[in-house]
Amino acid sequence: MTTASHPAEHHHMMGLTLRNTAMGVGIVFLLVGILGFIPGITTNFGAMTFAGHESGAMLLGIFQVSILHNIVHLLFGVAGLAMARNARMARLFLLGGGAVYIVLWIYGLVINQETAANFVPFNTADNWLHLILGIAMIGLGAWLGRDAMDETTTARRKM
Repeated sequence: MTTASHPAEHHHMMGLTLRNTAMGVGIVFLLVGILGFIPGITTNFGAMTFAGHESGAMLLGIFQVSILHNIVHLLFGVAGLAMARNARMARLFLLGGGAVYIVLWIYGLVINQETAANFVPFNTADNWLHLILGIAMIGLGAWLGRDAMDETTTARRKM
């Protein structure tokens, strides 16, 4: 006879918890922010501006970056690490951060990339990465967030 296990048991065995995932995403954003300030990893480093579409710097030769763009990545990474301290906040980071990235994707699609509206700046590669990040973060927050919702519901029933 087999018994059904809770879906959370499988991804916990893989180390996928809300807290670990938010921490991992935060670390990736910190690394991306740091790498954006390293010549060679960021091509055309001398053409980096504080902000705006005129910045000629390209992280990994693909993603347009500026000082502001790198700072945003660093701050997003710090937020991820800080919010990874508990499951509820980690879930909020993944869902909320994913929503922000979906909004950035839409914004990047509707603006003219050669105008002042592209102040961060974004290019086509950035836009598609924002879509992928948004979907992945929301998906992970929803999938792994079931545990936090189950725990909250169980705790309330015990009261």
